[in-house]
Amino acid sequence: MSKALYIAEKPSVAQEFAKALKSGGQRRDGYMESDTCVVTWCVGHLVTMSYPEKYDLKYKRWSLDTLPFLPRDFKYEVIPGVEKQFQIVKGLLNRPDIDTIYVCTDSGREGEYIYRLVAQMAGVKNKTQKRVWIDSQTEEEILRGIREAKDISEYDNLAAAAYLRAKEDYLMGINFSRVLTLRYGNSVTNYLGGKYQAISVGRVMTCVLGMVVRREREIRAFVKTPFYRVMSSIALEGESFEGEWRAVEGSRYFQSPVLYKENGFKKKEDAERLIQELSREQPLVCIVEKVERKKENKNPPLLFNLAELQNVCSKLFKISPDETLSIVQDLYEKKLVTYPRTDARVLSTAVAKEIYKNISGLRSYPQAGEAAQGVLELGTYKNIAKTRYTNDKQITDHYAIIPTGQGLSALKGLSLTAQRVYETIVRRFLSIFYPPAVYQKVSLVTKIQNEFFFSSFKVLLSEGYLKIAANSFAKKTAAEAGKAPEGEGEEVSCDEALLAALQKLKKGDILNVNGLGIKEGETSPPKRYNSGSMILAMENAGQLIEDEDLRSQIKGSGIGTSATRAEILKKLFNIKYLSLNKKTQVITPTLQGEMIYDVVNCSIRQLLNPELTASWEKGLTYVAEGSITEQEYMDKLERFVRLRTKQVEDSSFQYALRQFFDAAAQFYKKPEKSAAAKTTKKPDRKPE
Repeated sequence: MSKALYIAEKPSVAQEFAKALKSGGQRRDGYMESDTCVVTWCVGHLVTMSYPEKYDLKYKRWSLDTLPFLPRDFKYEVIPGVEKQFQIVKGLLNRPDIDTIYVCTDSGREGEYIYRLVAQMAGVKNKTQKRVWIDSQTEEEILRGIREAKDISEYDNLAAAAYLRAKEDYLMGINFSRVLTLRYGNSVTNYLGGKYQAISVGRVMTCVLGMVVRREREIRAFVKTPFYRVMSSIALEGESFEGEWRAVEGSRYFQSPVLYKENGFKKKEDAERLIQELSREQPLVCIVEKVERKKENKNPPLLFNLAELQNVCSKLFKISPDETLSIVQDLYEKKLVTYPRTDARVLSTAVAKEIYKNISGLRSYPQAGEAAQGVLELGTYKNIAKTRYTNDKQITDHYAIIPTGQGLSALKGLSLTAQRVYETIVRRFLSIFYPPAVYQKVSLVTKIQNEFFFSSFKVLLSEGYLKIAANSFAKKTAAEAGKAPEGEGEEVSCDEALLAALQKLKKGDILNVNGLGIKEGETSPPKRYNSGSMILAMENAGQLIEDEDLRSQIKGSGIGTSATRAEILKKLFNIKYLSLNKKTQVITPTLQGEMIYDVVNCSIRQLLNPELTASWEKGLTYVAEGSITEQEYMDKLERFVRLRTKQVEDSSFQYALRQFFDAAAQFYKKPEKSAAAKTTKKPDRKPE
């Protein structure tokens, strides 16, 4: 009797498939088997690309004579630590009684790659292979995925993109790391005075290093500029509020060179002179020149994709993107949330039709059960497919991260942080079914002589979704979280009494001015990246776009993918090119990182270009879509590697680099010279 084989990426996932299939099979060494099916698993990657010395022993020694290294046929090998499980899986894949293989690895490019390598190394032939593509690990979704599984050939383009991604990272990493190490490794090592180290570069990680170093140098070069704003204190029915002077058309200072901007002076004396001129007529009064009142709706934010969740968790919990991914992956495997490695922030039309199931399940979740019940009573979920929160065109592999409404019993066994991450996902999800928050905005222009003062106010009239958006552990109330902060050029919050008084004002009213004063400020340097903002910048091809609506409109691939960005950052910390403050999650370069940046900047500057790096990722997307062929992409890649390797071989910047190293070193503790600095032995393996 023939059987079906189900192969998952991890043992825990295989367990869920076995439960859903209700096979009642027996546990064996490395798999489970029943009368009708066999369920087995990889343990992440079982197969990897071979080091160059496996092609020819001459490649073990790093030499310019053997570069560029561009094999015609790539070699692969089983990872030594998982040899036993590979042999078990290989045996099952080729068993005569297995006629159909269901591929149940993670539904994405990397999951596809994991299985394809195993099948390639195992020599699978003459078997029906079907791809199971699921969005969560609930029983219904697993069974749907099996029921609707497509022939694996329909994913050949995705597999091609996966192979190319690995070849690209491999070829750039090996060739560029070797050639830069051979050319400039001694320069870096001698300057640092430590043990000899290879220069480690990569398609994505070097670009990220460049973003951090450039930002750090912008901060160092920044010169603070003081400026002076003139403010009026205006009395109104026992209350008072401020007006900010601006040199608009009609002002005696309109487009004057003494201005920093239209609302401030470069020198304090000029601000004082304006106050003196306006204070000559007493008592001091102002005339209401213009009053504008309008209501403004603030819609719930879009749902979480992985990058957005990593950014929020970095701010809320001060955890790294890698930790966030680990937590949300665990939530996924415990059936609590949908697939985490997604770039989409919307629902699909298909899931929108069934979304009441997710909401209904959350009624028994203590932290947000009432909010879920409220959604069901409102009935807004029925029309969610017609809103901006559902858009099939914005989904490639998976829709946004949302709670399944299942698996709640597993929450008690999770860490406090994991429980809070789950609550954050739940509240973002439920928010989209609530009405917008409504604000009353009042804009006021007052005039003293021919000078104009501007005041803006914003008051929350209706909490809408804010009522349920704030986490139960948050310090602020939802209403407070929704208020605009006070600050330069922003609307300020005001109380009901002042709002009522403002509502009565009309053009031509005369108000008393308590006094005029000066507020001193200074320009601020750019902010350093933190682990969350860096993930967003990577998602948007090097642009740190804080506005979420604008982010949602950005088309194209970013730097790396949702599945790899956290790992890239982690690697840069591990090799000590970047430093992470675990308390604040702020990222800064190390001296070594800055030196590597200078080496690359002098030799293969293209690796530091976010747009170029993103274009490589976009190319992989085109391969996955079938827009360009695998060979077209490979030809372009080989040309790039060959040209840039030759470029470094022909370069000689050793003496010029010294001045760059000195410029960076002044910001770090001077490195101590050691005997290890004399070591010049070349590393014999590709740098990690």
